[in-house]
Amino acid sequence: MSSITKVAIVGGTGNLGPAVLQQVVAAGFDVTVLTRNNGPHSFPPSVKVAVVDYESLESVTNALRGQDAVVSTIASAALSRQLLLVEAAKKAGVKRFLPSEFGSDTMHPRTAKLPSFGDKVAVQNALKKAAETSGMTYTIVINGPFFDWGMCIGFVADIKGRSLPLWDGGNRVFSTTTLSSIGRAVVGVLNHPEETKNRAVYVQDIALSSKQLLDIAKRAISADTWQGNVISLDAHVAKGWEELSKPHPDPENFIMNFITAAIWGEGYGAKFEKLDNELLGIKEMSEADVEALIRKLDS
Repeated sequence: MSSITKVAIVGGTGNLGPAVLQQVVAAGFDVTVLTRNNGPHSFPPSVKVAVVDYESLESVTNALRGQDAVVSTIASAALSRQLLLVEAAKKAGVKRFLPSEFGSDTMHPRTAKLPSFGDKVAVQNALKKAAETSGMTYTIVINGPFFDWGMCIGFVADIKGRSLPLWDGGNRVFSTTTLSSIGRAVVGVLNHPEETKNRAVYVQDIALSSKQLLDIAKRAISADTWQGNVISLDAHVAKGWEELSKPHPDPENFIMNFITAAIWGEGYGAKFEKLDNELLGIKEMSEADVEALIRKLDS
C-alpha cells in the first residue's frame, strides 16, 4: 500500500496537467489542484481547489500542508517558479515532489547543458538539496516528447497537413510517450514511493525514428498524401544560438530549437536504454497501435 494518499497538482490546466489529473483522480487519490484564481474550472467534482499566490512562500506553504505529494505540470515559461514550490513543499512536510520535467533526458550531461533546460536543472539541484536536509524526496519522470500532442500540433508530425519533419534525414530513434501514459506513470510513481525515491524514472510508449513514423502514418492514412521534409538540425540549432547572442533574446525563438536537438540530435540520450515501464504499469505500443492512434487523431 502506498504511503501517499493526498496529492497536490500544480498546473492542472495546461497541455499535460489535465491528463495527469484524470489519471491521479481515477487511481483514487485525494487530489487538490493549486490555482492562482478562483474562476470557473472543469475539474472533476471530487477535486479540491486551493487558490494561492505563487509569489508568496507563506501562501503556497499553507496550501501544501497535509499533502503527501506535489506533482508539478507547470508550463515551460514558469518553470523557475518551482524553486519557491520546492521550498514551500519542504516547509509543509510534503513527502514526495515530482517536478515539471516530463520530457527530454535532462539526466544526460549533454542535454542538461542545453540552454532550454537551465530552469529544470536548477529545480533538480534544489530538490537534491531538500532531500539532503529534510524528509522530502523526489522523482523525475523522463518520457520524451508528448507523442499524441506532438502529432496534433505538428511538432512530431502534422497529421492534418500530412507532413512530417525528418531532422537530418529522420533516422535517429527517439523515445516518446502519450499524455495519458505519462499520467499513468505519475500514478505508478505515487504507488511505488520507495522504488522511485530520489531518482529519475524512464517511460516510453514506443521508440522509433521519424522515418518509421512516416511509414506508419502512410499505412494509417492515405499513403500518397504524406510528405517527409528533410531539415538540417545544425541550422535549426544555429538559429537558437543566434537568438541567444542578442541583448534581449526571445525565448520563443530559441527554446524549441534546443528541445528539438535533445530529441532528434545525436548523443543526447533521446532513446532510453533502461525503462521503468514494468514498475510503473506502462505497456508499450505496437506499430498497429500507432496506426490506430494516428487514425483517431485524424478523425
